Parts: sequence; C-alpha cells; structure tokens
Amino acid sequence: MAAYTHGHDESVLRSHRSRTAHNSAAYLLPLLKPTDRLLDIGAGPGTITVDLAGLVAEVTATEIGPDELALTRATAAERTSTNIDFRVADVHALPFDDATFDVTHAHQVLQHVTDPVRALSEMARVTKPGGIVAVRDSDYAGFCWWPQLPALNTWLDLYRTAARANGGEPDAGRRLLSWAHAAGFEEVTATSSTWCYSTAAERAWWGGMWADRIVNSAIARQLTASGQATSADLQEISDAWMEWAADEDGWFSVLHGEMIYRR
Repeated sequence: MAAYTHGHDESVLRSHRSRTAHNSAAYLLPLLKPTDRLLDIGAGPGTITVDLAGLVAEVTATEIGPDELALTRATAAERTSTNIDFRVADVHALPFDDATFDVTHAHQVLQHVTDPVRALSEMARVTKPGGIVAVRDSDYAGFCWWPQLPALNTWLDLYRTAARANGGEPDAGRRLLSWAHAAGFEEVTATSSTWCYSTAAERAWWGGMWADRIVNSAIARQLTASGQATSADLQEISDAWMEWAADEDGWFSVLHGEMIYRR
C-alpha cells in the first residue's frame, strides 16, 4: 500500500463524513439490487457504507488497519446498521474467495494505491460473473476555481507532489478507463461527475476545511518534514483558503472519474 496522504485528522474526517451514497456513488445506485452482497473497499468513516447497506442485503466493509476500521464501525453503530461485516484488508490481495460479491465498490481508493491495475484485478476476482466493479476517484489536475489566488495554485502543486511521493496518483480520475483496460476489463462504462462549492455556506465549509487541513493534517507534517514547504508557507495557503471562502464570487469544482465494469 502507498502511504495515505490525507491521514485521519479531524479536518480530514470532517470532509470524509460529508460523503453519502447520493453525492459520491450516484453513478452506481441505479444498478444496485436489494438482494446484492456488496464489498466496500476503503470504507473510511463509513457514511457511504451505511447508505449502501440500506439498499442491499449485506455489505462487507474493509479498511487498511484496525484503527481505520474502527471509524467505520462507529458510524455503523451510530446509524444502527446491522447488515455490515468489517474486515481489515489490502486491496492488492483481498482475503476473499473468487466470485464472492455481487458488487465491489471503491470510492477515492485507487489514487492512493501503488498498483491500481492489480487492485482492479483483485476487485474483479472477488466479484461474481454478471456482477459489477465500481470505482470513483478525484482528479486533482482537473480541479478548477475562481478567483485565481496564487497560493491555491501552490496548494495544488504541493498536494500533487506529496501524493506522488507517497506512491499514489492524484490525477487518478482520468486514468480509470486505462487502468481498467490494463486489467483486461472489456465491458466498461466510464463517466465523470463533480462536487461544486459556490454558496456562502458551501464556501465556508470547503474553504474552512482546507484552511485547517493544510496546517493541521498529515500532509502538513509531510510537507514540512520533507522541506517542500515551511509552516509559514502553509499558513499563507490557509489564509488564501479563507480569503477564497469569503469572496462572494468564490466557486470551486472537484472533478471525479467513474468506472463501471460488468464482470
């Protein structure tokens, strides 16, 4: 596994807990059946997981370690979801038999792994014939915003550099189709969708979250430890996020690639 660039600080979890099946897996939802057994890889804090569990018969949620999986368990307990099983697993070598699941799903996972083609092959292996492999990943080079504050350009450059230093690919969204073809997938549908932040409330949430994240999360520690940025540099980026959030013209679009493979 690549090192996880984001980490699990409060500012990161604040973002991840905003994710739902509706805003993060809409491309998959029409294909789900009430009888499906679904594997959710990289479940994180589990907000998407519990939504999916309300739509299918059974969900198995995986994370890379017990501490990370505890976040998923906590959300499932809070939402009283009783049809979720929890497993520690590496997507490169899933601990499941061939053809176990009707649907295998991963949201924002392939951008963080060292071998996304192998990961997709494993996802296909554990999916039943006639089943579905579904992945969605952001594409940082496709992010766009207004106004064009120079410090936010610096933020994007630093993030992409840090993610690649960790063994990941921050521009994964545009590569999903090519990775699927490299994994030997044939029945593939590739699409895209965005998150967009433009209202005052949306800007305050998105900008405030990144203002905290760039100075208080794992990426801040990585950037300062590697010498790529100083604490003062990161504070300048944080201030720019707050400036962007306060601007009534502020607008930010987050591009995602999506891929459905029919096994």
